[in-house]
This record gives sequence, C-alpha cells and structure tokens, in this order.
Amino acid sequence: MALQQLRTFIEVYRERSISAAARKLGLTQPAVSQHIAALEAMIERALFERHSRGVLPTPAADELAASLGDSLEIAEAALFAARARSPDMHGAVRLIGNGDFLAEVVGTRLLPLLLSGLRIHIEAAAREEVKTALIKEQYDLGLGADPLQDRRLRSIKIHEEPLFAVAGHAVAARIAAASTLLQGLAAEPVLAYNLERPLLDSWLSANSVALRSPSPALTGQDLRFLRSMLQRGFGWTVLPGYLCAKQIANGELIEIPAPIIRPSQSYYLSWAPRVLRHPRVSAVHRTLVAATDFVGSLPGA
Repeated sequence: MALQQLRTFIEVYRERSISAAARKLGLTQPAVSQHIAALEAMIERALFERHSRGVLPTPAADELAASLGDSLEIAEAALFAARARSPDMHGAVRLIGNGDFLAEVVGTRLLPLLLSGLRIHIEAAAREEVKTALIKEQYDLGLGADPLQDRRLRSIKIHEEPLFAVAGHAVAARIAAASTLLQGLAAEPVLAYNLERPLLDSWLSANSVALRSPSPALTGQDLRFLRSMLQRGFGWTVLPGYLCAKQIANGELIEIPAPIIRPSQSYYLSWAPRVLRHPRVSAVHRTLVAATDFVGSLPGA
C-alpha cells in the first residue's frame, strides 16, 4: 500500500467526507476517491458507505484504522523531519497558547531557529481557543498547561516547572505574622489565572491548606500581569518558577513557604499530525521536543 493512499484513507476516516479530506490533503475529490478505490481493491472489502452528507466507515475501515494506529504518523514524522533539515523553510510557523510560557520559556528555545532566518508568529490564547485553532489549522502548534483531549490532535509534555506562592514584602510579612497560614492567606486579596484557579488550587491542595476564599480579586491569563500587581504590593498568588524565581532571588518578591511541598506544573506541546508535513513546522516541533527530557506522545481522547 502506498503511503499517500493510507494517508488519504486516514483523512477520509477522520473527516467522514471525501470533499473535506480532499481540502485537507490539497487533492481533487476524484483523486481521493481513486485512492480509496485502490485500497478497497487491494483488501477486497468496502471501506466506506457513501451518503448524501458524506461517508460512513465500514467495519473493514475500523479494522484498518485500528491496525494503523500511530504507525503512519510516526513514519510521516520521520520523513518530514528529514525534509526539515533541508533549506526549504519558507513561510512562518504559527504558535498559539499560554502567553507568558511562550514568552519566558519557548522564545529562548526557538532563538537558534530565529537566528537562522525562520519566521515565527505567536498568539496568546486560552485552552479552548488553542484547541479550536489547531483543529481548524489556523495555527500550527499549541502550547499550554494541559494536553488537548481530541482524537484529531496529539500532545506531548515538554516542560515542568515548580510552583511558588508569592507576594510583595508587606503582604508576605502580614501573612507570616498571622496565627496560622490559613488565616494569613484568607485575610489578603488573592490573584489567579482564572476563576477556576488551577495554579492556586494545585499549591493549596499539595500543602493541605483548605482555603475557601471568595472569587479572586484579580484574574488574568497572562501571569506577568499578576506578577506586576504583586510587585506593587497587592495580594498574593501562585506562579511558576520561570516567572518568579529571579524576582525571589533579587528580593522583588517574597516566597510564602510551602508547609509541605512545592508542587509542579506540566506544560504541553499540541498539534494536528498533518501539520508536520511542512518542513518549517517539523523543525520547530523537533526543537521544542528535543529541549525536554519528557517523552511519550499522548493521542487526543
């Protein structure tokens, strides 16, 4: 079976549509139909049932998709990685995700590619916006604090960072002077990433602090804004180390000591497998994955 025919099968299987698969692959609808017909002739079984609104996979198609698993994507990734080492790197790579992580961590990792002439476009966005943008192929790679759960996407952990509870000098002193840590924290305004308070609650849970505070006084999905408010003497929050370790070291911020442990936050790279066909995207993907000790791609659920 030709690699292109199998790729065509996968796209039709995912999209449940000949026309949608043709658009994704940059092929004509007759070409897609010919690829499917060639596979059906090879296995002597029908793969799809045609309907007015698209196609439905047959049991034979389900079996073939299950047999292929990730092997086709692995083979393609190897080919695209080889292409990425060629000079054909025209165009820009579009990254979307957690703004402060992109700025503070990802930017440093991509500096060699930028110096080599690769163009990169970055957009800050929340988790669901990242997921939608990757599925619609409006962006190439997504970065954030969660693996994206979708069968059309893949995610891999590329970074892990300790979490620090921090405040400015006056606020930290008041918290330290309180009868208990719980009372001290409850008496001060709390700043959070959003109303769900993912970083804050991770730190509180890991340290068995049962803080039942009202809604955060300030929320912001670029944590650098929260950090700036702490430096102005307002409230306390939990930040990843890449945003506050230097400020703690030089005395701009004060760590609120963790009574048990500093938890950590994982960060993930996510993508739709087909975008790795582009040499420039494959180069960025390889660079970000190679910069970490974590391995193991997580298929979307």
